Amino acid sequence: MVDYSTTGKVSIAPMMDWTDRHCRYFMRLLSPSAFLHTEMVTAAALKHGDAERLLRFDPSEYPIALQIGGSDPALMADAARLGADEGYDEININVGCPSDRVQSGQFGACLMSNPTLVADCVRAMKSVLDVPVTIKTRIGIDDYDDYEFLRRFIDANVEAGCNTFIVHARKAILAGLSPNENRSIPPLDYDRVYRLKQDLPHLRIILNGGISSVAECQQHLEHVDGVMIGRQAYHQPWFLTELEQAFGNGRAASSRQDIVQQMLPYIEKEMAAGAELKHITRHMLGLFAGLPGARAWRRYLSENAHRVGGGIDVLETALANLPQAAQGIAAKSTPARARGSG
Repeated sequence: MVDYSTTGKVSIAPMMDWTDRHCRYFMRLLSPSAFLHTEMVTAAALKHGDAERLLRFDPSEYPIALQIGGSDPALMADAARLGADEGYDEININVGCPSDRVQSGQFGACLMSNPTLVADCVRAMKSVLDVPVTIKTRIGIDDYDDYEFLRRFIDANVEAGCNTFIVHARKAILAGLSPNENRSIPPLDYDRVYRLKQDLPHLRIILNGGISSVAECQQHLEHVDGVMIGRQAYHQPWFLTELEQAFGNGRAASSRQDIVQQMLPYIEKEMAAGAELKHITRHMLGLFAGLPGARAWRRYLSENAHRVGGGIDVLETALANLPQAAQGIAAKSTPARARGSG
């Protein structure tokens, strides 16, 4: 079972179409101690699809949680068992996604209105697992937007055996807003999450939503047990090294160039196994965000990662073309091939 005291106070949010295994490998290089999460996988997909492919991850990604979407207790238990058998440290239930597709499948944020059903899933999953079952949720949905509604949901699931809740401090509006709008339009209410921790100090409460600086993390950590970072970590991944230095237990990367060099052996290995370069480099587009040459870096990768025959030379060329100010070090990094990382 994972020892949370050794994982730092920062976790990376499960983000659909973003936090795939290539993204997580990249993020792990930036932050040795952040707790990673997979993008959501539905319990039905694990039962009827290619579970081996869906659950695949690199050992370097530890500590890592599998996020599952679903509402059938038996199906959720089967999916959780598959995840635990594969080696995931934690199984997380998605009770936060507001998309129409998720609602039609009767999981995600709409489940906040049925805490008993979620609790049944928790019990069924815990009955077959030795690893923790956690829940990622919102503070409310639609007109159900008060502290009492949130407490009823939390209390039902605490009784079922869940003691860790990741709370996105916005309510979800299930009709009329897109998933993207639901990440920004409903106002944040951090105080409601703080109150939850104050009233239930024995629970592990992790705050999610709108966090974009080390200072904000420090403020939140005065009230809750952890912070979860989403879009900021994806669009400006170097932010993860700042978080690592402030809150982590590992050694943060020394430079963006080092991160690129460390990605090259992984990219060669994955491409040899059939992966496409563009599916890996798309997660690296924001690495130089805020520095001179960031736009040229993004453009070169976007325009060349898909070309036939392209390999790590695409990244090496993009790196070599960066302005000196972006490279940060006068001497060029030793090429990965010369370092024996092929």
